Amino acid sequence: MREITMHNLQQIVEEISVAWFNRPFVDKARYNNRLQTTGGRYLPGKRIIEINPKYLQELGQEETIGIIKHELCHYHLHIEGKGYGHRDPEFRELLRQTKSPRFCNMLPSVKEKKLLYYRCTKCKHVYKRRKTVNTRKYGCGKCGGKLKKLENTELLEK
Repeated sequence: MREITMHNLQQIVEEISVAWFNRPFVDKARYNNRLQTTGGRYLPGKRIIEINPKYLQELGQEETIGIIKHELCHYHLHIEGKGYGHRDPEFRELLRQTKSPRFCNMLPSVKEKKLLYYRCTKCKHVYKRRKTVNTRKYGCGKCGGKLKKLENTELLEK
């Protein structure tokens, strides 16, 4: 198998399809920079496979090949008119046969993002968030109390 680059994704997907599924991939494969939380996706309406290029850059070729195989499982089952969803037994069986991963690993750049912590002043419930919360606008979902953003030193006290 050749090395995956940003320019030869289509050929690599076609090669993997023939090698692992014994069927040709006759549609389009492309990178999608807007994908944030997933390694790839199959669009059945357009019959397009989209791959997140960050997985190739951060986790390398082996992880990207796993993602391509996973998306090809969706593709080939859809073409055959079989159940291609994650919960369908046909999909799970094809994943097993082709040694495709069910999930992809988390990107290191996503893991590095710091969490923000907020504590309710009334019931003391702690909320973990990736994005900042407007504490003047939003309150505790459990008791309706005011939220206070916690600093690192306050997390240790608890």
